Amino acid sequence: MPALPIAPNLLNRNFTVAAPNLAWSGDITYIPTEEGWLFLAVVIDLFSRKVVGWSMQPDMRRNLVIDTLEMAWFQRRAESTTKLIFHSDRGGQYASHEFRAVLEQHGIRASMSRKGNCWDNAPTETLFGSMKVERLHGQRFSTIRQAKDRCLPVRDASERSLPVAARIREAAKNLSPGQTPRSYLQMPTGPYSPFPVASF
Repeated sequence: MPALPIAPNLLNRNFTVAAPNLAWSGDITYIPTEEGWLFLAVVIDLFSRKVVGWSMQPDMRRNLVIDTLEMAWFQRRAESTTKLIFHSDRGGQYASHEFRAVLEQHGIRASMSRKGNCWDNAPTETLFGSMKVERLHGQRFSTIRQAKDRCLPVRDASERSLPVAARIREAAKNLSPGQTPRSYLQMPTGPYSPFPVASF
């Protein structure tokens, strides 16, 4: 079987971006339950560090990451002309032809971490690490449903008083992830504007 395609590392650890919908990052984590594993995939907009897409499923098939990306695309209504980068590790789900086809359909450029280098996707790794410490540590789940209910705040951490959200706000100049894109739209535009008008 031929090897799956590996994208170049376009992001190159440039985690500070100037506008929404320029760089997204994605990753998968897993939560054990007595019924089996629950797999959680997310997409983060690196401008606001907000989770803009997520999916939870009892397996790690390609649809897990495809559904997550489609949710992010629908939520943000990104334009294909923005040259959006999607960064991930080299997992088979992200390297699959089906996932790459969805990226191409939306005009998104694929970017992948170097082999075995988790620091190349540090923001998403940090989110999962914080979530496991602050929401899942010491928890035992009898069912996948219980684990899902506990993980759901990852989608709207900016609206809940979690330590994760506090750190995200600090990184985004004290704006919550939900506020950041709106504030960006309110920035002055014109010849001396530091940013163009965003579209999402």
